[in-house]
Amino acid sequence: MIEEIMRDAEERMGKSVHALDNAFKRIRTGRAHPAILDDVMVPYYGAETPLNQLAAIHVEEGRSLLIAPWEKSVIGDIEKAILKSNLGLNPSNNGDSIRVPMPPLTEETRREYGKQARHEAESARVAIRNIRRDANSDFKELAREKEISEDEARRAEDRMQKLTDKYVDIVDTAYKSKESDLLSMN
Repeated sequence: MIEEIMRDAEERMGKSVHALDNAFKRIRTGRAHPAILDDVMVPYYGAETPLNQLAAIHVEEGRSLLIAPWEKSVIGDIEKAILKSNLGLNPSNNGDSIRVPMPPLTEETRREYGKQARHEAESARVAIRNIRRDANSDFKELAREKEISEDEARRAEDRMQKLTDKYVDIVDTAYKSKESDLLSMN
């Protein structure tokens, strides 16, 4: 029973870290990265379709993205979708492909993205702590129902705290890495 709760908690904590990684990919750092466009949806035959399903996206010279649509007829729609995405990007269309230069970040935008990254990291920490709280209440419930002893519940809570600390450290490391990316002037 305890192992099942521990496995479930670890799986959920892993999902929180994965969600944080995805959130960090959407925060641009001045360098070109195709994941920046993951949330861009393009109207395609009446349905909103992710951009990465309509085109190949390549990094070009580290500072721009080259988008090569598989159908030339959607170039205009892709360009409009990027402009509407509020990413602060200005695509240029040459008829066959779209180039998206990454504008250099100003000090103010770096600070804003830093705040956004800090908020995402704190949300992940809160999610991990909530998972710990849920697991600990499950342990207490098992002890109350006499399915496990008080000592077993206490040991399980100690193990859960170590697991929580491990995942919070992963979040902190990811945040520090993203923060250093944002602050580096390249």
